[in-house]
Amino acid sequence: MNIVCLDLEGVLVPEIWIAFSEATKIPELKKTTRDEPDYAKLMQYRIDILKEHGLGLKEIQDVIATIDPLPGAKEFLDELRSLTQVIIISDTFTQFASPLMKKLGWPTIFCNSLVVSDTGEVTGIKMRVENSKYTTVKALQSIGYDTIASGDSYNDLAMIKASKAGFLFKSTDKIKADNPELPAFETYDELLNAIKKKLD
Repeated sequence: MNIVCLDLEGVLVPEIWIAFSEATKIPELKKTTRDEPDYAKLMQYRIDILKEHGLGLKEIQDVIATIDPLPGAKEFLDELRSLTQVIIISDTFTQFASPLMKKLGWPTIFCNSLVVSDTGEVTGIKMRVENSKYTTVKALQSIGYDTIASGDSYNDLAMIKASKAGFLFKSTDKIKADNPELPAFETYDELLNAIKKKLD
């Protein structure tokens, strides 16, 4: 029994925080998990910047409403889901994910939650579990699934390496150089073909 575990941002949709950075003209918000391996540290950095600029959840959601999946992402996902079970495992938040899942045809997503005040200020994060991508992959394996994983960032490496097959997708030169044992692809066709070869 196979199950494919995919990252969301950078793999199927553009990076939400980069889009928000461009919309608000706040360059500091361009930093992502490709740049900062410590996710808790990265999110606190983002929350501090939001507070400093008086920005809250509504402003982020307004930008997310304008984001479309990466070209070819929905077609890739549709074909993959016709072949095997697929779960998106993301460090994004339920408050961000819904409009993007609609545009991708409502795939299953496991993600986290933001802590938001009554005034709409983002005050913290509630992680589903610690090391959520790795923990989820190990949990799926414990109930009889062979996992195949793909992602682009530091926070994807543990789930990729813990899986029976794992691939980098649209990753950075540094991450690819630091992990030469991981096959790295740039197109959905390449990734789909590599996954197909690993399906029983």
